[in-house]
Amino acid sequence: MKLTIIGTGYVGLVTGTCFAEVGHQVICVDKDVAKVKLLQAGGMPIYEPGLEDLVKRNAAAGRLSFTSSTGEGVEKSDVIFIAVPTPPQPDGSVDLSFVESVSREIAQSMTGYKIVVDKSTVPVKTGDKVAETIKRYCKAKVEVDVVSNPEFLREGFAVEDFMKPDRVVIGVRSQRPVQAMKKIYEPFKAPVICTDINSAELIKHAANSFLALKISYINAISVVCEATGANVQELANGMGMYTRIGRRFLDAGLGFGGSCFPKDLSAFIKISEQVGYDFKLLKEVQRINADQMDRFVKKIIDTLWVLKDKTIGVLGLAFKQNTDDVRLSPAIDLCQRLLKEGARLRVHDPKAMPKARAILNDVEFVEDMDAVAEGCDALVIATEWPQFKKLDLERARRGLTHPIMFDGRNLFDRAEMEEMGFIYKSVGR
Repeated sequence: MKLTIIGTGYVGLVTGTCFAEVGHQVICVDKDVAKVKLLQAGGMPIYEPGLEDLVKRNAAAGRLSFTSSTGEGVEKSDVIFIAVPTPPQPDGSVDLSFVESVSREIAQSMTGYKIVVDKSTVPVKTGDKVAETIKRYCKAKVEVDVVSNPEFLREGFAVEDFMKPDRVVIGVRSQRPVQAMKKIYEPFKAPVICTDINSAELIKHAANSFLALKISYINAISVVCEATGANVQELANGMGMYTRIGRRFLDAGLGFGGSCFPKDLSAFIKISEQVGYDFKLLKEVQRINADQMDRFVKKIIDTLWVLKDKTIGVLGLAFKQNTDDVRLSPAIDLCQRLLKEGARLRVHDPKAMPKARAILNDVEFVEDMDAVAEGCDALVIATEWPQFKKLDLERARRGLTHPIMFDGRNLFDRAEMEEMGFIYKSVGR
């Protein structure tokens, strides 16, 4: 099928590329001319495992192309996916200006029937607004079907998640676009859940809020574990083997971050308020998440006492492994708090340092992870990169002024670290 994806961020670029990989003809549209030129030249604006090779292969095969013209994308495609940013506003609600703007551009370019698909994470009832906007601004007065098709991609695993989805959710206002949507997703051989459009829009917010709740739950449990001498990892393993619970998202740490969970949680709270429900449970999830970072910083201060003029090494800047995304990253938050206390920082991340340079000032960026600890008063693990498990611990111990490690991701075994001579502080153990 002929598809257009408007927006080439983490969601849009992965979506378009994976659609092309299974044989669809895909045009990716972005208003950022520099980004489009970069993609046309074979460059990549983001890091996502496996994505670069897929982009190059499908572009070379002629199934994937890039343009800055929305009109071109609308003209040449039967189905248009909206995958533009929906950033949070100060009150927790979602800024839908990008969605509204793209809806107008689509309407002004339409000369025949189209299916317009909301791929961006949007509040319930957004589909109705998109349909109204297109109807209002479409001079040709042609028909359109607006569909909700939420994404469930994990950064760092987005290609894998897209190619092997647990399920595909399609929310519609009528049955007319259903067959076309099923045809688009037929190559992925995944269950297709067809709902009304309002339910589809709520599914994404409800799912992400539940996962955030699960993370905050295990982080709250980690506080009890520390107070009682229990081990949160052993507890999580025992809980996770219960099939009705599952082990995923039961890793205690610095709390959740990134561009999805915090935003979607705030948005769902705001959506609930607007329909008359005070979602106190989700507000508590937010509080627990904030408290988790407060406790970790306190742990560092309690151990080092005064942070002013102390040098601390930090491993990890991305909000999670396998991505260069530093938006709302707990690791960045931690660095900023340490800097505010007067500490000097030596930092490393396998992929996120270029983007972190625009955020962190007066920080020494170190290319070699094994060299970060040299001359530092302590070393902090802030992101769960698998590479960090292979850290040269003996070199780190020798390089530290004092052999102190704060492991915010529980990567190492406490007994082994203490046997090596480290003063080792982790989470919930």
